[in-house]
Amino acid sequence: MAIKIENKIVDYNVVKPEHNDPGNDKDNKTQSTQQQSASSTTESLDTGTQDQSKIVQMHEKVMRPDRLVGNTYKIKTPVSEHAFYITINDILLNPGTPFEKRRPFEIFINSKNMDHYQWITGLTLIISAVFRKGGDVTFLVSELQSVFDPKGGYFKRGGKLMPSLVAEIGDAIESHLKMIGMIVDTGLDRHQQALVDQKRKEFEAQNQLKGIDLEVGNFPVGATLCLKCNTKATVLLDGCMTCLKCGESKCS
Repeated sequence: MAIKIENKIVDYNVVKPEHNDPGNDKDNKTQSTQQQSASSTTESLDTGTQDQSKIVQMHEKVMRPDRLVGNTYKIKTPVSEHAFYITINDILLNPGTPFEKRRPFEIFINSKNMDHYQWITGLTLIISAVFRKGGDVTFLVSELQSVFDPKGGYFKRGGKLMPSLVAEIGDAIESHLKMIGMIVDTGLDRHQQALVDQKRKEFEAQNQLKGIDLEVGNFPVGATLCLKCNTKATVLLDGCMTCLKCGESKCS
């Protein structure tokens, strides 16, 4: 039945449904479930945020522990009578957690050769400071490997060209960063490596028939420098210059 309002409306109240209304109980339960779900989600996000906030990242305020784990790399160059020993010590961050990682903390270079003592000491101090600064320190590898000696470089064992002693220090740091997982080794895949191994066996078989001895454990004597991987491993195979290390070929 329609009701006609003859006077002005000066106030109003909202009438809530009665508690004994079945429909209202259903709405209340739904609202309560939604509130509990939202609360649970908020708590989960807060817990995740707290876990993330507890993760220790490498920075210069991280205190040096009494004991560090390290590796030492030996460098023997034809330009120096004495060998160089490169020691890189790592710090273990977030041990025993899913965020555990090993990061370089300091570097030392020792040798009986005192000719390079001054600049090597300065270099180790700078590199150690960069390590402790944290972040992506892999740029050090390319920077050091790009240093050329004006007197000329040399070939290290295995036939790889080293343009300078500094570059070989960078090569040692690269090996270490690959070992602890900071640099992903993007070498040949399984199929490419199998092809390169096959090519090398073919080359060795051809030279054995000719009575030519090949250098054991390294690349063949007389191989030329590969411009792609800077390794003295390029040989003439099937009428085409082919690198026996990276597989680079002018015919492919």
